[in-house]
Order: sequence, then C-alpha cells, then structure tokens
Amino acid sequence: PLFAFIIEVIGYKTGDLRYDRLAHEFTKLLSVSFSLTATFGAFLTFMLIILYPKFTNYLMSVFSPTFLPYVLLFFAEAFFLYTYYYGWGKFRPLVHLGLGLGLNLVGTAIMMIANAWLTFMTSPRGISDQGAVISVWDAVTNYTWMPINIHRFIANIAFGGSVAAAYAAFKFLQAETDDERAHYDWMGYIGNFVAIGAFLPLPFAGYYLAKEIYAFSQTLGLTMMGGAFSWLFIIQAVLIGNLFLAANYYLWLGMGRVEGVQPLQKVIKYLLVAITLCFMVWATPRSIIATVSELRAMGGGAHPVLGYLGVMSAKNTAVNILILTTFMSFLLYRRTGKVATVRWAKTGHSAELAIFAAAAFIVIFLGIYGYFVEATVRIRLSVPQVSSVLIAMVSITAIDLFLFRGAARTGEVRWGKIPLISQYVLIFIAVTFTWLMGLMGYVRSGLRQHWHVYGVIRDQSVDAFTPTLGFATKVVSVTVLEFFLLIAFVFWITSLHDRPDYDGGTRA
Repeated sequence: PLFAFIIEVIGYKTGDLRYDRLAHEFTKLLSVSFSLTATFGAFLTFMLIILYPKFTNYLMSVFSPTFLPYVLLFFAEAFFLYTYYYGWGKFRPLVHLGLGLGLNLVGTAIMMIANAWLTFMTSPRGISDQGAVISVWDAVTNYTWMPINIHRFIANIAFGGSVAAAYAAFKFLQAETDDERAHYDWMGYIGNFVAIGAFLPLPFAGYYLAKEIYAFSQTLGLTMMGGAFSWLFIIQAVLIGNLFLAANYYLWLGMGRVEGVQPLQKVIKYLLVAITLCFMVWATPRSIIATVSELRAMGGGAHPVLGYLGVMSAKNTAVNILILTTFMSFLLYRRTGKVATVRWAKTGHSAELAIFAAAAFIVIFLGIYGYFVEATVRIRLSVPQVSSVLIAMVSITAIDLFLFRGAARTGEVRWGKIPLISQYVLIFIAVTFTWLMGLMGYVRSGLRQHWHVYGVIRDQSVDAFTPTLGFATKVVSVTVLEFFLLIAFVFWITSLHDRPDYDGGTRA
C-alpha cells in the first residue's frame, strides 16, 4: 500500500494518468495480500502458543494493554483498505489520497506495535530484575524499537518498489507488442526509481540500529560484529554490494533509451571503478580462514596488509562513497537527454560538483583519521561521515530540481528500447532484497542465542541453539523461494479478474 500511495501522489502532482493506472494496478493485489497476511499471522500466533506457552504467556502479561489497540487497528486497516480500493475513481482525488494516507498510517501503527514485541525480546526494558512489569511504555520504547521502526519503514518502500519492478520485468519479457514493452519498461523504471530512492538511506538506518544494540549491550554488539555472526556480515556486504552494482547497471542501461549518443555515458567507466573498489573494501574480512602454516606466515589471523581494510574505518568510508557514487549515477541518468537552460546553469553545476567533492573528502579524511584515534573516538566518526553524505544528497537534489526545470531535450525517451538483460537485473534486485531481509532477520533473532527474552527468559527447549550460517542460508533460500511462489499466486489470482468468463459451449 505504501508503494501504491507514493505512486498515486506522484500521479496527482504531475497529472500523468499512467501513475494513477499503475497505482490502481498494484492496489488490486492488496485484498488478496491482506487475507494471506492475516492467515499467516494467525498461524504464527497459534504455533507460538502451542510450542512456547510459557514465553507467550509472559509476553502477553507484559504487553496486554497493546492487544486491544492492535485488534482495533486491524479493523481500521480493513476499512481503509477496501474503501481505498473499491472507491478508486469514485471520490475526489484529495479524498481518495486521504484514504490512502489513512491506510498507510494505520498499517504503520500496526507495524510499530508488533515491533515493540519483537524488539523487547532483544533489548528488554521497563521490567525488574525478576522480569516483573514496571512500565509498559518503557517496554514498548525499548532501545531497539525506534531503530527497527525506521529501518522497516524505509525497507518496506524499497522492497515494494523492487517487487513492482520485478513484476514489470516479468511482464516485459512476456510482452508481444511494442506498446506493451513500452508500458512495462516504464513501470519497471518507476518501481526501480522508488526502490533506489529508499535504498540509499537504508544503510544509515542500519547503522542507527547497530549503534543502539551496542548501547544496550556491548556483549550483543560484539557477538553481532565480532563473534558468531561476523562472517554473516561479509555475506551481507557481498549482497548489498551486488545490489549497488545491479542498481547502477540498470541506470546505465537506461541511458540507452534516449535517442542519440549521450556524452554522460563516458563517465560511467569511472563510476564503475569507484563502485568496484568500494565493493572490494567492504567485502574484505578482518580475519580469514587459513591453515596453521598460513597463520604463522601472516603472524596472526589478520592479513598484514588487507587486514587494515577489514576494520570499520575502512568499511564506513567504502559504503558512504558507494552511496555517493550511486547517487551520482542516478543524477547522470536523470540528466540524460536534457540540457539546463537557466542562466545560472554553469554556477549550479559547479556548486553541485563542489558539494560532492567536499562530502567525498570529509568521508575519506575521517576514514583515514579513524586509524589514528582510540576506539571510542573512532565509533563517533561515523556520525559526521553519514551526516556529510546526507547533507550532500539533499543539497544537490534541491539544486538539481531548479537547475533542470524547463530543461531543453536533446532526444526523446524511447520506452521499451532497452536490452533484455535489464529486466533480469530488476528480477535479481528483488530476489537479492528478499534474501537479504531473510538473512538479517536471522541475525536479529539469532543474537539472543539461548534466550527468548535476552537476560530474562531462557530457552529451555531442545531447539535452544543458534543455527550455523550454512544451515541458516539454506533455510532463508527456501523461504525466499516460497515467498515468491506466494507472490506469483497473488498476481495470478488478481489477473483472473481481467480474463474473459469461461464459455463451455453447448454439449453435443
């Protein structure tokens, strides 16, 4: 619903009916998805009660005041959902947008209540040493509650955009006419645009969550980044690096839609070098799996040279430059086929370049400086690094909006004229997003290890162990496959509405 609402808002602001049709097309999926979500939620609840009755009773005793609002919000969600869908085109635009806003506000409130339950398990608060409830509000607003809220809200936008783009890619590959290919190419571009727009700030939300986990318990933080889960974050780095590469590759392929030779395409090779170098740094581990003789030759578990790239000073620098570079790719794509005509165009270009260079300099300087200071100072350096990148992106975007207002076109966009590999890239992005979500869900749950509620209720069952990384990745892979089969089922169910009625003919 969040993706559909964003698209409808864009359509209302631009007056382009294509956005309205696109939003309506995805709103058709909501009723089936809502039913499936409620069914799986009920199944999960019953399984928790059956398999872990003591744990479930304890959570109910802590959060019982939140259950009635949770149920009432579901009724409100159903009201907004069905009114929003069946009222499409029946209300004034602003009234319908209000229904969409209400749907998403209620859905966000439901998510935030559920997040309180799950984050309490990792970072309990508002209880005594014996686990007795002191403050329900403190239990809700525990250390990791707000970071999870922010992270999931942004991730939902990115995930919705990526699934929409993957659906468009699948339909593009099935299309038989140029008009169909043009429509689904445009749909894939819009979905990917929303996904990338939300994906860029997502690592910052992840850093905020990790920071709060460290603030709650250094033991949990060390387990996450330096203990049993440290190698998992190497896999995470590879996945996110691939997402950045794929997103940039799609943008670069998209430049070919515009007629004529585009001079901005010459810059791509330099961006590719920067992205590849950042990817390599981010995926470099601090310590490596080695034989005894190799460890002796290196003088320890860390490589004498590459080991310096395995610490957070290098990785924070790499990911921030990676985000800046991807943002630059998006700007170049947006400018393809356009020439700024405002009088201050040269000054505007220079200002944007200066802001970009200043942000890159600050990030790299602080990254190098982090090697020469103690750990407590080094950890705080990530804040100005992140701030400089965010300020740069916001400032450059603001300048660019005015700079290219009323820009002259050097060529028309030919929707549908894009290499087929671009559609496989969109599918790859959606699958990788989903796989990454499953993997990080394993981290969030696995951090508690043998605790139901960390430090309060111990898991005494025979299954109280942390699955190995190899086993967890297999489970996540199967879950991702099942998820996309369910998504395909939802798309198939909704497509039946547009098919002609069955005509059995007459019997002989």
